[in-house]
Amino acid sequence: MIPQVRPVRYVLNPRADQARPYGPQQSAILNAEAHELAFEEISSWKGYTPTPLLELPGLASRLGVGRLWYKDESTRLGLGSFKALGGIYGVCRALREAKSGSTVACASVGNHGRAVARGAAMFGCRAVIFLPSRTPHGRAQAILDLGATIVTVDGTYDDAVARAAREADERGWTVVSDTAYPGYEDIPRHIMQGYTVMVREAAAQIPAGTLPSHVLLQAGVGGLAAAVTAHLWETLGPDRPRVVVVEPHEADCLLESALAMRPAASRGSLFTSMECLACRNPSTLAWSILKDGADAFLTIPDHAAEDTVALLKRGIGGDPPVHTQPSGAAGLTGLVAAIHEPALAGPLGLGNDSQILVFGSEGPPSQEEESP
Repeated sequence: MIPQVRPVRYVLNPRADQARPYGPQQSAILNAEAHELAFEEISSWKGYTPTPLLELPGLASRLGVGRLWYKDESTRLGLGSFKALGGIYGVCRALREAKSGSTVACASVGNHGRAVARGAAMFGCRAVIFLPSRTPHGRAQAILDLGATIVTVDGTYDDAVARAAREADERGWTVVSDTAYPGYEDIPRHIMQGYTVMVREAAAQIPAGTLPSHVLLQAGVGGLAAAVTAHLWETLGPDRPRVVVVEPHEADCLLESALAMRPAASRGSLFTSMECLACRNPSTLAWSILKDGADAFLTIPDHAAEDTVALLKRGIGGDPPVHTQPSGAAGLTGLVAAIHEPALAGPLGLGNDSQILVFGSEGPPSQEEESP
């Protein structure tokens, strides 16, 4: 039985236009030339292999759509998250412009910090990771196991971002952040470019002659959503899929930005089981792409994402079991919600001939991550 969930809030983007070209403003952030550089570097790393693209016909049938593909990032470079692509590549690019042996720093709720720690180990520098105080012990330990130093910050992810920026400035460290803000955009641009590698993989794995009609993308600060949107927009032009951005109801900075038509903070509590998406403010770079490239923004309740995790785990109608966590299942949960909301499904053209692409952005938490 598919839960009959609906979005908590949603907005159709009045700026969305399939005929709008991928223009200079967007290509200044992400472009094909920079993508090729990222792919050449990332595909050379030991352990690199494309992650699986799973087709889920049983779930597609239950949802009443034509086809459903799930890009499973749970095995990405041994780190279990798409963040490995951007975080490691961000360190690589940062060190090309820094002194040998320099220190990199970032804020994280776990996955980005692990990626930056792995990058520091790979490329021979020190990493200092700033974690909000409520980060699970297991996630912190996984970062320590990679040789990084941890600084615990009272408050939220956004408080950790501010603390990392301040201390890095005082100590001469290089910030490798996956969120962009005024005055800090170069390295987040490289990180987002790293994420486009998984889009390239998915495009090659979808059957020849087939294009997705819709892609539903979970968002925290928006880096993943913007990277996927930009790459599909640039490579497919007017044939690109419709894009729906999905957020937790308590961490909805992109929906608030869509309502204001400028970067805006979430007014939610940030307490959500979709922990990797618990961000107060959007990335300025991500918003620059999504404000024109996304067709709709919606928010979902925690219980809906948790139900989707369970649904994937048991498999539907012969589909293979898929293991993720609420953050990783948020895009698919957004599809379930949009289908059950006629005022969204109709304008977006969601129906029995739709061909849907979603990204399972991370695998399930390990037993250590779930420990207190």
